[in-house]
Amino acid sequence: MKEKKKLPLAAWIFMGLVLGIVTGICLMGSPEIATTYIKPFGTLFLNLIKFIVVPIVLFSIMVGVISMKDIRKVGKIGAKTVGFYMCTTAVAVVIGLALGNASKGIFETISTTGLEYTATEAPSFIDTLVNIFPSNIISPMANTNMLQVIVIALFFGFGVISVGEKGKAFAEFAESANAVSMMIMDTIIKFSPVGVFCLITPVVAENGAGILGNLAAVLLVAYVGYLLHMIVVYSISAKVFAKISPLRFFKTMAPAMIMAFSSASSVGTLPLNLECVEKMGAKKDVASFVLPLGATINMDGTAIYQGVCAIFIASCYGLDLTLAQQLTIILTATLASIGTAGVPGAGMIMLAMVLQSVNLPIEGIALVAGIDRIFDMGRTVVNITGDAACTLVVSKTEA
Repeated sequence: MKEKKKLPLAAWIFMGLVLGIVTGICLMGSPEIATTYIKPFGTLFLNLIKFIVVPIVLFSIMVGVISMKDIRKVGKIGAKTVGFYMCTTAVAVVIGLALGNASKGIFETISTTGLEYTATEAPSFIDTLVNIFPSNIISPMANTNMLQVIVIALFFGFGVISVGEKGKAFAEFAESANAVSMMIMDTIIKFSPVGVFCLITPVVAENGAGILGNLAAVLLVAYVGYLLHMIVVYSISAKVFAKISPLRFFKTMAPAMIMAFSSASSVGTLPLNLECVEKMGAKKDVASFVLPLGATINMDGTAIYQGVCAIFIASCYGLDLTLAQQLTIILTATLASIGTAGVPGAGMIMLAMVLQSVNLPIEGIALVAGIDRIFDMGRTVVNITGDAACTLVVSKTEA
């Protein structure tokens, strides 16, 4: 007897997404039903993802570093990764600004009286540098401070390489712990369709009307930017440097992209992203290092959002940004993408920094704050897709 062909996970996740959107639309008149009875199960699923993310990042990076057997090789891959992310982030801001300028005609000047928004203070460069290095080993894991977890993994990986034969037992422990963590991750991922349904339903139920309101234009422009960046920058990078066709790239990335759209969490999508890039031939040691780093510092989607929103907010106030101001936005957003890494609400903090850098009223953030979740869903898809593209490119160059 022929074995019955099973639907791929991506298809189940997509069905969960569609069903969640339809259910959310049906519940727009009574969103409290979605938030009270459906959202908690989405939160439960996210908690499971968050629970396994720290062990996955910690042990996968350790194993990745140890398997390279050369600290200089780790440094070379790290430099390539950060260089790729800085370049693509700069391109992302340019795309956001270009689309914003091209769409200024549909951004009307509106009444901005009474707008208030208190921005969370962005950490200084020195504070960010100091906070990268943990004062103890437990706190970063308890608080899910991914930059510090990465640093811990790097130091232990370097330590194992440095002590040679004496580190063999620890290396075997790390490899075993990584295998166990991956098995737990696989089990959790099987519940993705249900998790996606429970996450997307309350978002649509609560914000559906907002999508159809006055801010539809800026949302549309931002999402055009997201798609343009993924199709042009990422698929071309994968094609030119990794020899992977755009069709195969996006088809394989579909499960991770749908998960990112529903959860709006780059770190939460990390386990699924690892599976996707390995299916496309990325080296496990490279993927185990590049993807967790990208989930923490790569913010291309956020950069596009900032470019579009800066033009939108300026237009609402009846202001025009000069070329010098727009160049300042490019520089600020590119550097801030790493400077605010790991900070909760990083998108809003970065937008506040960008507005301040060109003397735009910071209160203008209130114009987009209400639908930030909808922006965030799209920009998270861009971020995790960029992580995958970088992983494939770096993996190919290390062949």
